[in-house]
Amino acid sequence: MAAGLLMVMLAGCSGGEEQATSEPAETSSAAETPEPQAAPESEAPEVPPFDQPVAIEITSRLGSDRRLTVEGSTNLPEATRLQVIVERELSGVRWRERVSVEAGGFVAGPFGPGSGLPDGGYRVTVDVQESSVQPRSVRDRLGEENEHLSGPLVGQSRHGLGQVASYSQRFLVGSETRRTHDQVEVLRVE
Repeated sequence: MAAGLLMVMLAGCSGGEEQATSEPAETSSAAETPEPQAAPESEAPEVPPFDQPVAIEITSRLGSDRRLTVEGSTNLPEATRLQVIVERELSGVRWRERVSVEAGGFVAGPFGPGSGLPDGGYRVTVDVQESSVQPRSVRDRLGEENEHLSGPLVGQSRHGLGQVASYSQRFLVGSETRRTHDQVEVLRVE
């Protein structure tokens, strides 16, 4: 029995030596793991942050079918995701489309029912969406919470997801010019 106990103790000691020799191999592989993680962090500063005030300009065209097409230009980075919303003021009915910035601009639409937009007041709104839905290339420029957005169009997200930008323009659709004291664009069918 003493010989069996001696054998178990010797086996335990030799097992410990094998662990000691295998530990440095594990340590060296663990030391290699942080190196690839450090490389992406060093690449992040290569992309300059967006440092201009947000600028968005739109023009709205009413086609022969009385449906609205919205064209815009912006200084936002390429591939920035925007949401374009057209809302009828009288009823609150909305049409929306998600678009991306390409070559400094975007096109959305046509908006409205198949029968065309009825006469009345409308509002076109262009929203820069939260950073969580933006592609990685855009988040690198605008920041993880769009913190690099600046200018009068920028505000805090309603959901607490960082900053967003919004541009809005009001216009009237109708065959005759209406009386209004507002500064509003009147669109006629082309």
